[in-house]
Amino acid sequence: MSKVISDPTRNRSYFDALQSKLEDRTAICGVVGLGYVGLPLVEALHKASFKILGFDVDPTKIEHLQAGTSYLSHVGEELPRQLASSANFEPTADFSKLSECDVILVCVPTPVDEHREPDLSHVTTTAEEIGRALRPGQLVVLESTTYPSTTRNVFLPAILSSSSDTYTLGHDIFVAFSPEREDPGRESHTTKNTPKLVGGLDDASAALATSLYSTAVSEVVTVKSAEIAESAKILENVFRAVNIAMVNELKVVFDHMGIDIWEVIEAAATKPFGYMPFFPGPGLGGHCIPIDPFYLAWKAREAGSPARLVELAGEINHSMPEYVVERAVFALNQHAKLVLGSRILIIGMAYKPNIGDTRETPSVEILRQLESRGATLEYHDPHVASISNLRKHPDLQLHSVALTEQTLKAVDLVIIATDHDAIDWTLIGRAASLIVDTRNVMERVADSVSATIIKA
Repeated sequence: MSKVISDPTRNRSYFDALQSKLEDRTAICGVVGLGYVGLPLVEALHKASFKILGFDVDPTKIEHLQAGTSYLSHVGEELPRQLASSANFEPTADFSKLSECDVILVCVPTPVDEHREPDLSHVTTTAEEIGRALRPGQLVVLESTTYPSTTRNVFLPAILSSSSDTYTLGHDIFVAFSPEREDPGRESHTTKNTPKLVGGLDDASAALATSLYSTAVSEVVTVKSAEIAESAKILENVFRAVNIAMVNELKVVFDHMGIDIWEVIEAAATKPFGYMPFFPGPGLGGHCIPIDPFYLAWKAREAGSPARLVELAGEINHSMPEYVVERAVFALNQHAKLVLGSRILIIGMAYKPNIGDTRETPSVEILRQLESRGATLEYHDPHVASISNLRKHPDLQLHSVALTEQTLKAVDLVIIATDHDAIDWTLIGRAASLIVDTRNVMERVADSVSATIIKA
């Protein structure tokens, strides 16, 4: 097992060499995983004048980057064009080139399996690839969200076990954790201006990781260990998950009392202290908030201290698509219609506004449940032209339909799942006959709404 060296002044030859490369920007950085986390990280490092190798197992991403075209709508077209014309960026699926990198940053998915337990297969597979290419003097940083102790007890051992040589942590290799804090679709929060947490498996690794990120990010916060950084990321997302679960549960409670949850939240938000507004919805999507509570709950059970509130929050949020379906059934019944045979249009397939990200989107769960009851489903989303090959629904293949008056008049029910800015809400409110609104978006165009609105 590797020896942890806590004093970065010992055995400094590799440390000093890499520190020098980081300071003069001659270090070659490898970014593994070129998705919603990896590509913005590439942008920040590229602006900091590093040479970057971008690794991904998906050949379509490599092809897009070589051609200078975008595969992430919220990123836009300019960044891929810049990277394609730059001598400092090379996208590749050849993982043997990891040996060329002085720094390797890992941004791969960490989903849950069908039992809602952590699936670290992408992390361990990547770690094994790193181990096979490992050489002395490299810094490896895990950015993927995970439970505390993953970097030390899963990631590092997987690297070392697949290496043909023997390495000592803090001497000839350096390993740290620095959680991503991406917020796709919100231009005010970027990789550069969002404070970056860094926790090393030893002091030398922390110092090098801090040096690296300090060149590309406005503020770096170094904590005492990788475990603290891992736990902080989990806390950030569980904080949101628990509070969203609370308003989701109160939405159902208040609905039974005949009280509008949106008006309640608006009223409570007038308090200038001790309160922060969170908003209900059709369920949670994306990679972090719907998944992280289950990562923490699993680790808490392993430690013999169940996180009951966290588990309950995950269950409440996971149940929201079913509640939306129940409201859809209610709405159709109020109009003397059955779900069986009804035509239903879902507005928004992305999990949040103004992006094309469909990971863990509740819209698909709503669609599937209504399909199973005999309805015919279509969707419209200006950011998601089609859906196919989803992890949980590999057989699902649909294309976004045009949002026209004819389309809206032809369906029995419209379900608003995502409130994209680019959608003509006035048209929907005027042309649709029946709407289930999970985002309270029809309030924005209330004066022009002729449809019957059921909030969910």
